[in-house]
Amino acid sequence: MITIEQVKELRDKTGISVIQCKKALEEANGDIEKAKIILQKKSGVIANKKANRELKAGAVNAYIHNSGDVAAMVLLSSETDFVAKNEEFVKLAYDIAMHIAAMNPSFIKKEDITEDEINNAKEVFMKEIKDKPKEMKERILQGKIDSYFKDKILLEQPFIKDSNSVIRDIIESATQKFGERIEVTDFARFSVRG
Repeated sequence: MITIEQVKELRDKTGISVIQCKKALEEANGDIEKAKIILQKKSGVIANKKANRELKAGAVNAYIHNSGDVAAMVLLSSETDFVAKNEEFVKLAYDIAMHIAAMNPSFIKKEDITEDEINNAKEVFMKEIKDKPKEMKERILQGKIDSYFKDKILLEQPFIKDSNSVIRDIIESATQKFGERIEVTDFARFSVRG
């Protein structure tokens, strides 16, 4: 039997609704750590279901490093002002801005990479794989390109506050928590050093 205390503890740790926490605990036979994993798994499914909803609101937040030589701004979009004005949502936007300042991504998602950028990377990597067996070249090339761009895509970067999660996981968890589609729709990074 799942107790109210267990549900409250899981809710305090995740911020996810009482009903979802209770269901996850039941599925995990009362094990809070397993329930957290179940909730994280379900967050991706929930985010996919909400992927076509229109984003009409959001929060802009900025982070300036204490050294004053690097800063970032982010537009974290949501469906409603109700979520956009939520203190935790605004804090999430701030955390993502801090991450952008630290990790310097070039793209929000993989689809933002242009054909020219991919072709330029291919040219460089083709030289590296010229002596590889012909049947393996394409696979090796694709692996090198994916690896090269992975560090440059915001959603695929490990979150600086929790290296076990990538930014995509953090946003999917927020989608589950707030019950709305949430997406980083724009960002900018400024640095004295370039």
